[in-house]
Amino acid sequence: MELRESIRRRRMVRSYDPDRPVPQAVVARLLEHAVRAPSAGFSQGWDFLVLRSAPDRELFWAVTAGAGAPDSWLRGMSSAPLLVVCWSDAGAYLDRYAEPDKGWTDRDPARWPVPYWDVDTGMAALLMLLTAVDAGLGGCFFGVPPARHDALREAFAVPAGRTPVGVVSVGYPAPGERSVRARRRRRPLLEVVHEGRFGVPFTG
Repeated sequence: MELRESIRRRRMVRSYDPDRPVPQAVVARLLEHAVRAPSAGFSQGWDFLVLRSAPDRELFWAVTAGAGAPDSWLRGMSSAPLLVVCWSDAGAYLDRYAEPDKGWTDRDPARWPVPYWDVDTGMAALLMLLTAVDAGLGGCFFGVPPARHDALREAFAVPAGRTPVGVVSVGYPAPGERSVRARRRRRPLLEVVHEGRFGVPFTG
């Protein structure tokens, strides 16, 4: 599939066919493409926790969703046969930029205009979403409530210092699955792109 077609078809899928696992070759391709994402200083401060067995996925939902009856979102998302938790590692960036060619030996996070460790991990997640589309599957990116971060780390033996930027769910869309996008319009270029200064329309 052409890149432009993968981008055009990409949407957030929130309900999956639980009886169709993600092929092993596709899982490998998702991860191979994820680590091709750009990273500041080539720091590569990310980790990807792959959850594809039923017990692992059930544990994930138990520690992130908590008790109580699941709502429609959770019922749909928990049908995904593959979850990839995307973790950022700020320390990898601070260490990299303390090296001689960068010279920020104080390792001060305030030097960074935004947390690039989170931005770069998000770009890796996007490459996984596009790869899923290219393979004929669907995917969704969603967050983990901050109050659940510690429980998630403990449940899966994740080292301290890692932050769960988000989770990529992947699978074959359930029959009849519809995106929230169908109820909302995409903002046109003339509304969101500014040329030269804010408020000046993009001329194409």
